[in-house]
Amino acid sequence: MIRLTGEAETEALGRALAARLQPGEVVALHGDLGAGKTSLARGILRGLGFEGDVASPTFPIIQVYEAPDVRIPVWHIDLYRIEDESELEELALDDARWDTALIVEWPERLGAALWPDSLQLFLERDGEGARALTAQVPPAWKDRWPLP
Repeated sequence: MIRLTGEAETEALGRALAARLQPGEVVALHGDLGAGKTSLARGILRGLGFEGDVASPTFPIIQVYEAPDVRIPVWHIDLYRIEDESELEELALDDARWDTALIVEWPERLGAALWPDSLQLFLERDGEGARALTAQVPPAWKDRWPLP
């Protein structure tokens, strides 16, 4: 478990994660509203070189980031508004994975379609104003997690 005492620490962890992220990989961010998913995604994007505003793509569902703004192409995805699994097919997420990293908020909306090789990060508020982060680490990440 990693304890994150604020937004700055959450973003710093995201920056560290970005240094290890490769095209074709998925980072699945689990947590309730306000748990810090978007702060972590913002840190990843900052670590990949993006300097603009980063908001949760709740309404567009997918926000695409490409070179030269980032080191590798990234889709930041927010599945909060997905109500039926049939809607997922229209997003073409499997196709994007060939050469793009995916950062997925609300990955539980994928159900059984969540890729088993995803790095799954779980954020929870700990009652003291901080967040507790736990991870489910797939074999492809075994030499890259935990972060320093």
